[in-house]
Amino acid sequence: MSERMNFNDAWVFHTDTRPDLRHNFAKGESVSLPHNACELPFNYTDETVYQKPFTYQKSFDFDPDWEGQEVALVLDGAMADAKIFLNGKEIAAHKDGYTPIHARLTDGLLPGSNLLTVEIDGTENPLIPPFGGQIDYLTYAGIYRDVWLDVAAPVSIGSVKIETPDVLKDKKTVVVELDLENPQALAFEGQLSAHILNSAGKAVAETSVSVSAASKTIRFENIGSIALWTLKAPHLYTLKLTLETEHGVNETETQFGFRHIEFTTKGFFLNGEPLKLRGLNRHQSFPYVGYALPRSAQERDAVIVKHDLGCNVVRSSHYPPSPYFLDHCDRIGLLVLEEIPGWQHLGGDKWKAESVRNVERMIRRDWNHPSIIMWGVRINESPDEHDFYTRTNERARSLDTTRPTGGIRCITDSEFLEDVYTMNDFVLGMDEIEADRERTPLRPQQEVTGLDHDVPYLVTEYNGHMFPTKSFDHEVRQDEHVRRHLEVMNAAYGDETSSGCIGWCAFDYNTHSDFGSGDGICYHGVMDMFREPKFAAFAYASQVDPSERVVLEPVTHYARGERNIGGVFPLTILTNCDEIEVSFGDTAPRRIKPDTKTYPHLPHPPVIVDTAHFSDEEMGEWGQKWQTTQLSGFVNGEKVMDVTLAAAKIPTTLQVVPDTTNLDSKNDCVRVMVRALDQTGRKLPYFFETVEIEVTGAGQLIGPSVIPMRGGATGFWVTSNGTSGPIGVRATTAALGTQTVELQVKELAQ
Repeated sequence: MSERMNFNDAWVFHTDTRPDLRHNFAKGESVSLPHNACELPFNYTDETVYQKPFTYQKSFDFDPDWEGQEVALVLDGAMADAKIFLNGKEIAAHKDGYTPIHARLTDGLLPGSNLLTVEIDGTENPLIPPFGGQIDYLTYAGIYRDVWLDVAAPVSIGSVKIETPDVLKDKKTVVVELDLENPQALAFEGQLSAHILNSAGKAVAETSVSVSAASKTIRFENIGSIALWTLKAPHLYTLKLTLETEHGVNETETQFGFRHIEFTTKGFFLNGEPLKLRGLNRHQSFPYVGYALPRSAQERDAVIVKHDLGCNVVRSSHYPPSPYFLDHCDRIGLLVLEEIPGWQHLGGDKWKAESVRNVERMIRRDWNHPSIIMWGVRINESPDEHDFYTRTNERARSLDTTRPTGGIRCITDSEFLEDVYTMNDFVLGMDEIEADRERTPLRPQQEVTGLDHDVPYLVTEYNGHMFPTKSFDHEVRQDEHVRRHLEVMNAAYGDETSSGCIGWCAFDYNTHSDFGSGDGICYHGVMDMFREPKFAAFAYASQVDPSERVVLEPVTHYARGERNIGGVFPLTILTNCDEIEVSFGDTAPRRIKPDTKTYPHLPHPPVIVDTAHFSDEEMGEWGQKWQTTQLSGFVNGEKVMDVTLAAAKIPTTLQVVPDTTNLDSKNDCVRVMVRALDQTGRKLPYFFETVEIEVTGAGQLIGPSVIPMRGGATGFWVTSNGTSGPIGVRATTAALGTQTVELQVKELAQ
């Protein structure tokens, strides 16, 4: 018997911890998981409210079918210092807020009713990474990921590691290393069958071996007709294992892919082909609920980074992300740099020992994900410490020989102990504070490393805090924001020794009062906290091939007096079109090509419309009479997109758009965006009215019911409440009236 049951429902939450709660079930707030211990405001957050102990309880009955089986509780993530009690007895403790907690229940289960108590402490404990210094992000307390009940035979399949050592050969090999769980130390003999299944469920390889020990290695040789995992076609396979012993039957399934990665002094290679990495960093936090949004929100973030932003890589700054996020990166073909928890600070010996354990927990949890291309085994932007980082690298390499290590640093001439020199290069903007420095997008790697030779090299952060930009900032600042991202990408593409660049960052995020803009938000993202794009988002999106998605986004609010000197020039148009046709009022249309002189290395440079493209007479038209402008994009001579910029904007439409209209009945959510649009369908950047939100039926609203527009848009999440049926969503503003959408929660499985 083997079964995994979702254990998210029917918990009771207490805003304190008391010894009596370990033994006695008490009345409290009924909650479902994932759960954030404190609902927080959008900004001006008091981060101390969650820095205290909390308690979760769940009462459940023993199932007679569990007799003779192994029963375990698994928490995918709880922040941060957790202790688990079964019927008053402590059975597990875990100091890492980002990796799973496994608690064996078998010996402590009672006939009839049983009581689980989980104590978590949101205090920033200086003995636990990332705490001890000041970190530029919040660590929201709560059981914020899913909880499971695992029931298995007394001897069962435990950890499974899958390696594909010769991917580029015609005939492939798969090496499987697995451990068997045998908590009662039972003697056993058994048969282990293994099948590799393709996406259609057909076996492409199979074998069967005898087992009688705690670990086993299985090899599949000469496997043919295998499709490689690529960014455009991320083919996945499933390893199905079945263990039969005199103690029962146990089955597991693990997904993996066939792909080869290599970082070299000539860049990054995927399956032997060069690939310039272009990506953004991601924090896993959301407004109001912190980390505590379920699977669909995690998966949606992966989609946003890959498809909306056009990235091919994401860095999970600064901790292991949700397993759902990584699973979806596997499915859609998005590469991942994953790293251990931490930010600049190094603690004492116990802290460092816990950090080394974090390396092991991260790798053991995630080593079968084909999307992961590097382990980050250095505390982000921390000082050199030879002995400590020798240990983290050794631990990573002993666990996984198939991926390189990286050490995310921001200091030059740093000791190079890893396989890839990973650097946060914030040189762009330093010219504003260092009078003798010219504007420089990225430094040459040897200037950074201090070495006299090239090494595998990747830029892992840039911009961000050097030029925080809000969605409602004035046009000139937003244009400069765009320019900075373009300049760094152009420099990375032009450096054949660089593997690429990962910008800081994808989304704005809540932070401690020591950081950000004074309101508890770091406006470092190319999108806001609701994942609504700023103009800089299109600097990335425009780099995709137009066959995937046509992008034509002028970086302008299009108002005559928005800029300090008035007008609209120079006008940056972010696009992957071959050329843009500009039509202003009665002036003759003219075609303008991308600016390959300024950005010679970008796959798709922007079009820059300037005064040089117009005669003096035409410039007089622009200067004396403000008129509507039409922009048209052309690819291979064919018009593919039109954008109209209205001279006199009129608030016209309240747009209410959910990411999907279908939800699962349990533990599901959907983001809903609300936008104020003018008569041409473009956002009104200075529309700041409040929106009244009403949610009825089989769902509930996350956060307040009255929210302001920011930059012409706002958003919210709706969660299903465990019942099936319709959810009504109603949004109202004074100027634009009311819009409604209906969502549907599917029927519960019987």
